[in-house]
Amino acid sequence: MRWPMTLALALLGAAVVAGGVGWFLHTHERVEDSVPIPPHGEAAYNPLYALRESLRAAGVPAESRRRLERSGLALGPRDTVLMLGSPDTTTPADVERLLDWVDAGGHLLVRTPAPSARERLARPWGLLERLGVRPVAGRGRCAPLVIPGQSSHVEFCAGQRFLLVGQAPERLWGDNGEHGLVYARLVHGAGRVDVLADFDFLLNDALREAPHHILARQVLAPNWGEGTMHLVYAASVPPLWLSILTRGWMAWGPLLLALAAWLWLRTQRFGPRIPSPAVARRALLEHVRASGEHMVRYGRAPVLYDAVRTAFFERLRRRDPLAAALDGDAGVEAIAARTGLPPRDVRHALQAPRPDDAAGFRQRIARLIQMRQRL
Repeated sequence: MRWPMTLALALLGAAVVAGGVGWFLHTHERVEDSVPIPPHGEAAYNPLYALRESLRAAGVPAESRRRLERSGLALGPRDTVLMLGSPDTTTPADVERLLDWVDAGGHLLVRTPAPSARERLARPWGLLERLGVRPVAGRGRCAPLVIPGQSSHVEFCAGQRFLLVGQAPERLWGDNGEHGLVYARLVHGAGRVDVLADFDFLLNDALREAPHHILARQVLAPNWGEGTMHLVYAASVPPLWLSILTRGWMAWGPLLLALAAWLWLRTQRFGPRIPSPAVARRALLEHVRASGEHMVRYGRAPVLYDAVRTAFFERLRRRDPLAAALDGDAGVEAIAARTGLPPRDVRHALQAPRPDDAAGFRQRIARLIQMRQRL
């Protein structure tokens, strides 16, 4: 009967498992979901990373650079330079070099400075001033962007519009009058200079939209496919202290707690919880004096007298064995002759005091010490 029961239980268990799997597959559906994650690596600090990769995917040589360096950047006659940062940071030497390169056929793209509450000071040697561009104070209006087959867009809402002084642009966008321009293409020798109110449509997130792709293709058209495109961006790297504060807390947090605990243990208390222990006293004379006072207080003065008298006779036996061997008056006379003291004082010192005679005890002890020192 054991085998049929085991087989029945196995079949029942398999049926339960098959039923559970069938119920799960019938009630659940497998779907795919895309979760955007924050950019990392170069895409986290290079705002023109997506533009560079798009250009390379289109077969156009493109390079990213943090800044426009005087050395290490060999510009070809048909190259393109896009400066994402403010042109006010360009040095006079770089301005001359860029304009000479544009004269030879280069294509330069610059933007106006970001709107500021303070009025911008004009610099005669500045790049915008050399191009006849005068930024309009204050934030301008948004410019509509209409592309057939695409939804309507507005651009340059956060940019600063500008006016052209003594220049006839090849292309323009906006009003070179009351409201100002948002885009202008200027002819400079054999090359072109594009001035824009903002480059926000070229940033990483903005390039996801098709109208921005088309607009980017238009502003990069003059030297498209004829040279290398140099994308110069100002890397917005946070200060070191801010990076340590925001990203290194797992290291400095425990260290700060350990430092606080150490300072709490080492700090001085105001009003101790328990009395301070008495300072140990190591003066031998104080210990001897305290021991003697203790013995006198408890009637042990004769012991002290006997110790001093014994110390006197031990030195006397070393210094004058004959005087130490004599007894009675002869010994007293010999000790008096040896120490130079009267025999009466010597006899008084050698007689033990009464236990209650404190004055006599002190006199005899002092006399014995005096006699011992004169040996």
